[in-house]
Amino acid sequence: MDSVSLEPSLYTVKALFILDNDGNRLLSKYYDKDLYPSMKEQKNFETNIFNKTHKADNEIAFLEGMTIIYKSSIDLFFYVVGSAQENELMLMSVLNCLFDSLTQILRKNVERRCLLDNMDGVFLVVDEIIDGGVILESDPQQVLQKVNYRADENPLSEQSVAQHISEKLALTSNVLQSAKEQIKWSILK
Repeated sequence: MDSVSLEPSLYTVKALFILDNDGNRLLSKYYDKDLYPSMKEQKNFETNIFNKTHKADNEIAFLEGMTIIYKSSIDLFFYVVGSAQENELMLMSVLNCLFDSLTQILRKNVERRCLLDNMDGVFLVVDEIIDGGVILESDPQQVLQKVNYRADENPLSEQSVAQHISEKLALTSNVLQSAKEQIKWSILK
C-alpha cells in the first residue's frame, strides 16, 4: 500500500453533488482538481454512481476507488464522495448536515422544483459546510445561522396578507382622521 494515501488530511470531501431521479445533475462541486478534471469525466462518474445507487437501499457505495455516501428524498439524490480510506462517519455527517439544512430552507419540501427555486440558498449552505474539500461545519443550526436563515421567516399566507392589509387600512384611516381635524382647526382659527 502507498503510505502517502493513508496520511490524514483535512481535505476530506472530494466531491458533492445532487442529482434528480433521472440522474441529471442539479448541483455539483468537485474539490479535488485531479479527480475527474473534465466535465465529461464528471458526468460519466455521476452516471455510474447513479446507476449503481438509485435502486439500492444502502447509504454507502464504493466505486472507482471512492467512498460514496448517499441519500434520496422524493425525486432527489444527494451524494458526498471521499477517498477509499476516508472515514464514512465524517462523510455521513456532511451529508446529514446538508440534508437537514436544506430541509429547513426548503420548509420540509425537499424536492426538485423547490431546490431549483432556492438554488442560491442551496449554494450558500454547501459553501458553509465545505470549503475546498475541508469540512467547516456539520451542525445544521450553525449553518442556517451563518446563512442568516430563520425558520420563523415564513412566506406570507392568506391570513397574514389580510392582516397586513387591514393594518394598512386602519393606519390610512387614522391619517385621514388626523388630516380632517387639522383642516377643521385651521379653518376655525
